[in-house]
Amino acid sequence: MKLEKYRFDGSEKIDLKKVRYDFDEIQKKKSALIKQMEKNMEEVAELQGRLYAEGREAILICLQALDAAGKDSVVKHVFSSINPQGIDVHSFKSPNSDEAMHDFLWRYHKRLPPRGKMCIFNRSYYEEVLVVKVHEFWKDYNMPKRTVNKDYIKNRYKDIRHWEEYLYGNSFRVIKIFLNLSKEEQKRRFLERINREEKNWKFSANDIKERAFFNDYRAAFEDAINATSTKECPWYVLPADKKWYTRYLVSEILVNTLRDIKPQFPKLDGDSKKRLDECRAALENEGA
Repeated sequence: MKLEKYRFDGSEKIDLKKVRYDFDEIQKKKSALIKQMEKNMEEVAELQGRLYAEGREAILICLQALDAAGKDSVVKHVFSSINPQGIDVHSFKSPNSDEAMHDFLWRYHKRLPPRGKMCIFNRSYYEEVLVVKVHEFWKDYNMPKRTVNKDYIKNRYKDIRHWEEYLYGNSFRVIKIFLNLSKEEQKRRFLERINREEKNWKFSANDIKERAFFNDYRAAFEDAINATSTKECPWYVLPADKKWYTRYLVSEILVNTLRDIKPQFPKLDGDSKKRLDECRAALENEGA
């Protein structure tokens, strides 16, 4: 499956209202694509081991979506095959009092992985141009007028682009994924959470309040994607109405990223190989 139609690198604008997915055609390929996802994740696990051993590049995955789009499901099902030592997952809520006293990227920069590891931001620094934009929280920030003004969101787009450019220049691959859930499917999933007792814990009355801003959030996502998509740090806008297909596409993104990195196990130099031979001989002759 080609990812080009889901990938946006700034060369063209996206209009989320016009995005359509041919789920009837996709459904016909379900069995084959699920098998391919399993193969992809076996390859990802092997390549991730090389990435960890080599320690030359890191991968940051930003997962963004509306409520009930399946971010947690993606983390659970797609990344389960990866060695836990090689991947971190961070979920970000509203900033606490200490975090709010720093620049908006501060708490995210602290959670970046070292080279050789992968990291998932389940919601990320993009919340500053999503929920903060939709509800205009920025107007209440205790900062000078040169910062809190009509250009606040536009300046945050610029900050994000520059920061991601900085990360890319420091051996980070930044993968940004938006799970594009339809309003109809969100309603169905909310009702399922209400009607099924074992899923009640997933539902919050606040979900309904936020659903009233569905179109505002979609517009905010569209603006953010168009303002921050670059060749080095593109956005992937994935259909989220079919969870199995979303997971398959994420596996394709991961395996293609790792193939592009081409991680290799480190090779020993001459002196190191000599010491290795000496250690082998010592072990083989032990007790002789």
